[in-house]
Amino acid sequence: MPETSVAHFYDELADDYHLIYSDWDASIRRQGDALDAVIDRGRAEVLDCSCGIGTQAIGLALRGHRVIGTDISRRAAARAAREAARRSLSLRTAAADMRRLPFPDNRFDTVVCADNSLPHLLTEQDAHAALAEMRRVLRPDGQLLVSTRPYDDLLRDRPASTPPQVHRIADPADHADEERTVTFQLWQWHDDGEHYDLEHFQLRPAEGEWHVQVRRTTYWALGRDRLAALVAEAGFVDPEWQMPPETGFFQPLLVARAG
Repeated sequence: MPETSVAHFYDELADDYHLIYSDWDASIRRQGDALDAVIDRGRAEVLDCSCGIGTQAIGLALRGHRVIGTDISRRAAARAAREAARRSLSLRTAAADMRRLPFPDNRFDTVVCADNSLPHLLTEQDAHAALAEMRRVLRPDGQLLVSTRPYDDLLRDRPASTPPQVHRIADPADHADEERTVTFQLWQWHDDGEHYDLEHFQLRPAEGEWHVQVRRTTYWALGRDRLAALVAEAGFVDPEWQMPPETGFFQPLLVARAG
């Protein structure tokens, strides 16, 4: 049986994660700008508790926020720190499970859990544990920002796959040639209709053929009402969904306050 743990999935993906974007640097700037517009405190102390290789954390640091990033993947968190340093930014990172955050109470103004990270937790007990930790490390009236896939639509349609995305890199030795990476996903829905196994495919050209890398993980498709209820149970108030047309962020964004 292939290894499907979340840490293993992202450790395996850490070196290639940027290839899921057509232009990762542009995505960093765009997502940082969109989240910055939602954060209502000037230059905030921000915890990105699912920082991955740094897409949102670096974007927020570029906007002047003081950001710390944690991720369950040690390799992803380490890469986030390296990528920030390459851009002359300060970003402290560490490997940590969002259900057990290594910070004192009331440490941050804002906690970010973006890019469909929370749905890696497959039970209400685990989701509640993570949200309670996010509440604990937030200062009074601090902000929580959680983004997920548009699961209300996906639960209705239960798709079997995602469209392919193509990343192109110009070859510095010959700008007429390009290295292309094609990324797509296959989804297998469980009998409960809420959880799904994901196979993440990346295809890269190699010596006239395509090299295929497959990584596997599992998600819980949390609808908007259900996630808002979990957030309220964890001690947050005024949960509100803000959608991509109004925020410019690429996923639905749940915004709430520490009660």
